Amino acid sequence: MGPRPVTAASGPTALDEPGTLDASPGAEPHPLIRTTTAWLGGARLGLAVMALLVGAAAGIGAAGFRWLIYAVTWLATGYQQFGQQGHVPSLHLPSLGIWFVLVIPVVGGLLYGPLIQRFAREARGHGVPEVMVAVAENGGRIRPQVTVVKALASAICIGTGGSVGREGPIVQIGSALASSLGQLVRMSEGRLRIIVACGAAGGIAATFNAPITGLFFGFEVVLREFSLDALFATSLAAVTGDVVSRAFFGSAPFFDQIPHDLAITHDSAYLLVIVLALLAGLIGVGFKAFLYGLEDRIDDLWQGRPEWARPVVGGVALGLVLLALPQMYGVGYPVMNNVIAGHVVLWLIVLFLLGKILAASLTLSIGGSGGVFAPSLFIGAMAGMTFGTVAHDVFGPAIGPPAIYAVVAMGGVFAAASQAPLTAIASAIEMTGNFTLTLPIMLACGIAAAISKHFSYGSIYTTKLLRRGIDIERPRTATVLQTLTVADVMQPLARHLDGHSHPPSTARTQHDGGAVADERWESLAGLPTRIARPQELFGEETLEQALRQLVLYGRAGLPVLSHDGEQLQGWITRQNVLRALADSVEASGPDIERGAVAADFAADDPTASAHAASAPLGGYEIVEVSIAPESPALGRRLDQISWPPGCLVVAVTEGREIVPPHPDSKIRVGERIILLAPTDAPQPQARATSAATSDA
Repeated sequence: MGPRPVTAASGPTALDEPGTLDASPGAEPHPLIRTTTAWLGGARLGLAVMALLVGAAAGIGAAGFRWLIYAVTWLATGYQQFGQQGHVPSLHLPSLGIWFVLVIPVVGGLLYGPLIQRFAREARGHGVPEVMVAVAENGGRIRPQVTVVKALASAICIGTGGSVGREGPIVQIGSALASSLGQLVRMSEGRLRIIVACGAAGGIAATFNAPITGLFFGFEVVLREFSLDALFATSLAAVTGDVVSRAFFGSAPFFDQIPHDLAITHDSAYLLVIVLALLAGLIGVGFKAFLYGLEDRIDDLWQGRPEWARPVVGGVALGLVLLALPQMYGVGYPVMNNVIAGHVVLWLIVLFLLGKILAASLTLSIGGSGGVFAPSLFIGAMAGMTFGTVAHDVFGPAIGPPAIYAVVAMGGVFAAASQAPLTAIASAIEMTGNFTLTLPIMLACGIAAAISKHFSYGSIYTTKLLRRGIDIERPRTATVLQTLTVADVMQPLARHLDGHSHPPSTARTQHDGGAVADERWESLAGLPTRIARPQELFGEETLEQALRQLVLYGRAGLPVLSHDGEQLQGWITRQNVLRALADSVEASGPDIERGAVAADFAADDPTASAHAASAPLGGYEIVEVSIAPESPALGRRLDQISWPPGCLVVAVTEGREIVPPHPDSKIRVGERIILLAPTDAPQPQARATSAATSDA
């Protein structure tokens, strides 16, 4: 009986539908190339070199992407940046007058809609969630074509009126480029995830001339974990990206028209900052809720219709918004500069705030491509300027100029929307050059992020993934010791402790090896071999803390007390901890599969492709041989079978369990033998048959 065909698995258990390393050896690379790629992919210095390369590439990509947006905007309007001019016609379409804003978004949708649908559906939307899920669930792997498709689609969307930012696209562009380079040199998943974060950090740093913001964004939003290697590499990428960007755009702060010497001179103004932080937190949560609520409504209306046409039809609605408020056209940074400089009246600032929430949400809901970072900053600046203007009129000049509150609220709204306060703090400080406002910005961002966490689960980035059924913030198996508490896994033993006093006894000291004289136990079961004072352990302590105390003080286990120390809640042993880890591993299987499907949602059959090897081992395949009743190997030992040259028996099954192979184990019906075999090896069943026949 020949070996069972090996195909990509689609079921929940890999061995039920075994996967394969479907690889061909191919042409052998030059030894120098092989050595270089191995060094780049494995050595610590190689990681640093890769971070420098990725940072430089992200810097060049950010500059090129900005110019691409300018070019598309100029083709559509005749201006490099449009919106701040108000109701003016396109220089290229003067006959249409201001009505051209009804036409341009439709034309843009007709271009980028089919482009995204045909070549890279990951490029739809704000881009950062796709990078986050690739890092969290797909080992940092992003398809190379995303780099080009995202750049073109986002430039067309923004240049033709999409009211979104360019930071989301450049994060996805830089990350996709970094992922492609990392896969080229065959990096491990751990290092590939770091390199993807480097691409995001370099892109943000280059886009906003803000290397600290890029560093925090790479850690807090994309990588979501800390290690020294990651910190070193991400710092290199952020600095390199910023240096490259400065060669093109100079070293001035990104918002160069906002005063750079703003400062709070009266401590009472911090009370106003606290009030503004609360408002910013609510506005950030409201922006997220409105965005996804509108997307749900448009999904319902568009159900069953072709996705490529969605931006075309939706472009009409966007054009109507732009007709009423042309200042919402594109990213909107020039408008922000005018508002914070004090050139816009109060009622129009409020209108800009509401208009940006609507325009940005509509752009993304109809299938547009762009970021939410810039809209968050815009909304925050409008809210802060409104608050500062009113407060200035009520309390007088002692509280400082309204621009202070605009800068503070920029960070606060983004902190609430993204739930990434460190990135928000750095962005508001670096992009405006107001390092003197560090304290109020820190205060506002911390409060706003806490408000957001209290009222909603998930940030404006992770909510997009939650709606696909994947929670990248869920506790992982690797961190179960930090997330589970003693009370979660202990054996319950409820009893009130009636004090800790007991009669003094010389036997109540620790003894090992040998009996301890104690008449109370001798008449019941025998002499105790060990008596020791128990270590106190509390139910709210984590398993990581408990494991240390179990190793040091509790070979047989430890008592678990309530937080007040008055109640005995239970008993915990090392076996309880191991069982919790095993349960976590077992339960994590479906979550991991759902995450892989979510990360590869653009594939035609993501469920099947999730089980296909993403980095196949060249020249080898996994072969699984099922033992049937007529198998000639039945009843023989593993070491009696002459497998083809180069084949290694790596595992056998006992029922549904996978166990290591033992040479003297006898082969039984229903078992499966798993081999790692060269792709050019002869059929293993045929060799097993002849070997068994010759031995008989």
